[in-house]
Amino acid sequence: MKANISRMAAAVSVAVLQMNVAYAQQEAPAPAATPAADSMNMERIVVTGTSSASSKMKSSVSISTMDKDVILQAAPTSAAEVLRSIPGVRSESSGGEGNANMTVRGVPISAGGARYVQIQEDGLPVLQSGDFNFITPDAYVRIDGALSHLEVVRGGSASTLATNSPGGIINFISKTGTEQGGSIGLTTGLDYDSTRVDFDYGAPISDKTRFFVGGFYRNGEGIRNSGGTSEKGGQIRGNLTHEFDNGFVRLSFKHLDDQTPTTLPVPVSVSNQRISTIDGIDPRTATFYSPYWVPDVTLDKGNRRIATDVNDGLTVKSNTVGLEAQWRIGNGWTLSENFRKSHNSGRFIGVFPSNNGTVGNYVFATGPAAGKPYNGRAFSAVVFNTSIDDAGSTMSDTRLAKSFTLADQSKLTATAGLYASRQQLGLTWNFNEYLMQASGDKPALLRTASSTPGLIGPAFGSCCSRALDMQYDYLSPYINLGLERGALNIDASVRHDRQDVSGVANIATAATRYDPATRQFVDYALSHNSFSVGGNYQLTPSLALFARVSDGVAFNADRILFGTPLDGSAPINLNTVEQVEGGVKWRSGGLSTFITAFRAKTKETNYEATTQRSTANSYDAKGLEVEAAYRLGALRVAAGLTLTDAEITATAPGGEAVIGNTPRRQARVVYQVAPTYTAGNAMFGVSVIGTGKSWADDAHTILMPAYHVVNGFLNYQVSAPLSVSLTFNNVFDKLGYTEVEGDGHAARAITGRSVKLGLKYTF
Repeated sequence: MKANISRMAAAVSVAVLQMNVAYAQQEAPAPAATPAADSMNMERIVVTGTSSASSKMKSSVSISTMDKDVILQAAPTSAAEVLRSIPGVRSESSGGEGNANMTVRGVPISAGGARYVQIQEDGLPVLQSGDFNFITPDAYVRIDGALSHLEVVRGGSASTLATNSPGGIINFISKTGTEQGGSIGLTTGLDYDSTRVDFDYGAPISDKTRFFVGGFYRNGEGIRNSGGTSEKGGQIRGNLTHEFDNGFVRLSFKHLDDQTPTTLPVPVSVSNQRISTIDGIDPRTATFYSPYWVPDVTLDKGNRRIATDVNDGLTVKSNTVGLEAQWRIGNGWTLSENFRKSHNSGRFIGVFPSNNGTVGNYVFATGPAAGKPYNGRAFSAVVFNTSIDDAGSTMSDTRLAKSFTLADQSKLTATAGLYASRQQLGLTWNFNEYLMQASGDKPALLRTASSTPGLIGPAFGSCCSRALDMQYDYLSPYINLGLERGALNIDASVRHDRQDVSGVANIATAATRYDPATRQFVDYALSHNSFSVGGNYQLTPSLALFARVSDGVAFNADRILFGTPLDGSAPINLNTVEQVEGGVKWRSGGLSTFITAFRAKTKETNYEATTQRSTANSYDAKGLEVEAAYRLGALRVAAGLTLTDAEITATAPGGEAVIGNTPRRQARVVYQVAPTYTAGNAMFGVSVIGTGKSWADDAHTILMPAYHVVNGFLNYQVSAPLSVSLTFNNVFDKLGYTEVEGDGHAARAITGRSVKLGLKYTF
């Protein structure tokens, strides 16, 4: 971030004093009376994946909530890391602050990002598609003091109450100043270089007007080795709410300018299906950022040469303004609007090994030993250098609802909505290849025939100097009907999604020049009708049964460019998900449980940049998801278990050998256990997150071992306003692989152990 701390402080002051704009979706109100046995907050009102606010006990969807304090206890290193604590969510949070792969129970991760899950902030998508190349929604989400809580829906009505979300919705909900007060905190790494300042404050301005502002600033190297300042930047966001007798209006803003390292696979070796590390490269710590890089010279869309610093990693910038409003317009009708305008940009730079190297005699080209011989392993390091020219969006969700009381006193709620969005996507790819020393600690470049130190030339046969400027328009009317008759709740919804796509894409000739003759013009339209029907029956105040069937779609975005003609002259495939689920919610004494049996059938097409292969697969998965919580005095235990039996049921011609195999990276068992205990002014706890073994590839040639990660925390209230915390991530420094390249030459793993100390002053 180019702004220093003093500029950030000035921005905070201006926001507090003027509050010209602001941010968020309504914080869910706490239940008026929570039963003592309700350790999972079943009576809490949720707003995600529902047409109207409803309690978890009455809804017919699988939904989890996490308050900010619980989130921080899990010692997350990113927004994606938080999601590993949610049962049924698969979050491969090994990419750093962004670039995570995630999905929900039974739905495959077949490429990068989150194709089937929509990540939202305050009820609207961060990005309209979750699997854009080199730009994923989690890259624009930060956990800070402005977060109120998290709501996560798996399956269910997600397919009809949002676009491109048949698998689920992950909604980060902001504070809105309902409680006066704030805090300022300082966090520093004890075994790594990073310092971070967090702040938040909210208060009433008058009887009907309130504001909130919060954010953070950080600086340092980060947990993994980089040899420089890899973390630099921060965020400020806020909102201003005014209540009327018949509704409210909320203005919001967010400014994000942050730089963090990107973690990509590192060289490994595979023998007899087993993965082994290579001497000098620890997958838990290596990044291949180094002070000994030379500037990476690349091509922009105007055929100009520009130089960038490889060590910049992932840089994201976002400026958003939003409007949320709700009015009771008479005769029981309610009109609501949620609107956001975002300007998003940045740059993705990561170092990817195109092979696992060769031992030989080389000469150092950079670093303190430049010109001297190097006898050891060297590998080809491809710099994924992608400029995020424009990822801005405009989104609007308008709803009109009314509740009717029927003759038998049952309640019928009808909701009609219209969602419209425009998502821009301007990217410029450049993949240069360098010869690099095989070391995970400040590696140097090695001499090649090029006059540029270490440079081999364009990577992968000059395939990947690409430029695209796309526009994805969505128009989605939807209707939901909900009936509440005594203990029975039934809802049914339909949604018509239309995607209109236009733009231009091009591959540079020999990676040296973009020629007008090679441009690919894109102009097509697709549509799909989705539905969801569910019911919930509350047998007793502490026992409920629910079931649901749904069908949804995730439209393809830039991953199908440069393949099938996209000018409307050829069919274009959709990615569809059919789901059936049912389960039970039960609480007794200090125990609460949420158990769901599920089945998901997925059909999709895909393209992978690193292998340059197109695929078309069908999947069938069934399983069981368990979420549970237990309270006994000062002890609280939260736990989750997801059992999945999945298989590939169809492929494109030529791939029939994988039919019947378990999809890549799909473990049969994933679990979470998190006990906490309060003793006087101290609270401490651990969380264990584990995954069973899985296959790294659909052909079942590489096995990823089972592993578990233990995190821990200790909080101590020094005085009423002052607290101190100590958090541990990956206490036992476990090595856990999350993905492996198909030929086994490289793999990505979770980050190793880290410890941080925090001080927080509340006022």
